[in-house]
Amino acid sequence: MKNPLLDSSVSRAGAAFATAVGLAVGVPLSIGRVRVEGDLIVCRGLPRWAFRRGGSCIGRVYLTRDNDGPDVLEHEAVHVAQWRRYGMLMPLLYAIAGQDPRKNRFEVEAGLEKGGY
Repeated sequence: MKNPLLDSSVSRAGAAFATAVGLAVGVPLSIGRVRVEGDLIVCRGLPRWAFRRGGSCIGRVYLTRDNDGPDVLEHEAVHVAQWRRYGMLMPLLYAIAGQDPRKNRFEVEAGLEKGGY
């Protein structure tokens, strides 16, 4: 039996909600042009307190100051797919996976090197 919370209309609704939250944070704080790269919405020029490490993906929205090269965006696109699969379970599962990106399964799946780790 398929889990109704994973890769389902429920998870996609959660990812859409997270995207709305990401846009609510990213659009007003973005200094640069907000742009769409595939499924990813890139909000650039944000203050460092608005994201973790080099940037953070919330739903389809990538929040960063200036860490938006092609490899990083490829890495973040995997996180978009993860959000779509896990929906609002994503923040909890990501936290459980741990802060060390080399051991965090979501970062490993997205590609450590492309993510700048």
